[in-house]
Amino acid sequence: MKHFGSLTKILLTAAALAAVAGPVEARDLRGWNVHVPDYPVSLGMEKFGELVAERTNGRFVPSTFHSAELGNQQQAVEQMTFDGIDFAVFNGGQLGDVAPALKVVGLPYVFRSTEHMFNVVDGEVGKRLSDELAPANMVALAWYDAGARSFYTVEKPIKTPADVAGQKIRVPNAEIFVATAEALGANATPMAFAEVFPSLQTGVIDGAENNPPSVVSTRHHEVIKYYTLDEHLRVPEALVVTKTLWDSLSDEDKQIFREAAVESAELQRKLWHEREETALEAIKAAGVEIIEVADKQPFVDAMDSAYKQLITDPKIEVFLKDIQAVQ
Repeated sequence: MKHFGSLTKILLTAAALAAVAGPVEARDLRGWNVHVPDYPVSLGMEKFGELVAERTNGRFVPSTFHSAELGNQQQAVEQMTFDGIDFAVFNGGQLGDVAPALKVVGLPYVFRSTEHMFNVVDGEVGKRLSDELAPANMVALAWYDAGARSFYTVEKPIKTPADVAGQKIRVPNAEIFVATAEALGANATPMAFAEVFPSLQTGVIDGAENNPPSVVSTRHHEVIKYYTLDEHLRVPEALVVTKTLWDSLSDEDKQIFREAAVESAELQRKLWHEREETALEAIKAAGVEIIEVADKQPFVDAMDSAYKQLITDPKIEVFLKDIQAVQ
């Protein structure tokens, strides 16, 4: 009975201390996102926040700031190094600026299909890519789908690499886009996005490249005749948290965060696929001929010069071989 009485006193004392301390204070987490609130990535991030808040009983409350409200990607990456931002979704290839090995996911034709990309990033290679982010104070918990960029033209259809040669193709002003187009023999033409539509109309350029939803949102499908699904760039986006936050979590909370991230990625991928299918239907309805590329190998073979230019770190070459080995 004496032992029982002592135990009761301990329990009552613990309860009294808990009452004095009050409920555990919620920790607010700031998330960065470049996209508008109704974009698939944005909805995926909102899902991540909801799941974390729910499953930690409000101990962590992630809130996402959309539309680059907290700055552009470069600024957001810098903020993550000193914990000014707690989580974000970043373009995987652009993360190569802080972790050179990540440039591998931005190489042209590095992924054979969407399924291949998911098999890579959801598997052992994806874990190793996440490890490369540690010096930049990041941990990748899941990977989102950003679709694939393909060529579209006004007059001359593209069915083989030879059809690209000599065409004036608008590309973003970044090395990877220029190198990809030039490897196929195109006259790569960096140009501000707002200038593309009138330039297609007036013949200043012969074509451009982008994913289906972007072709529709910019109304480029109204002025082009051909859309070739060569899918030369398919770059995943990484849902990352700061390593500082990750290291502070208990094993139980780490599991909650990771499972929430994976579930958010499942939602985002589904929403992206639906958006892509809707966009392709709109492109077809506008009278644009959709050209399926049954054999992409000739396009891949043309990338030798681009790869020599873009593979600037030995780790990129190692990861490239490992990605190619994934089925």
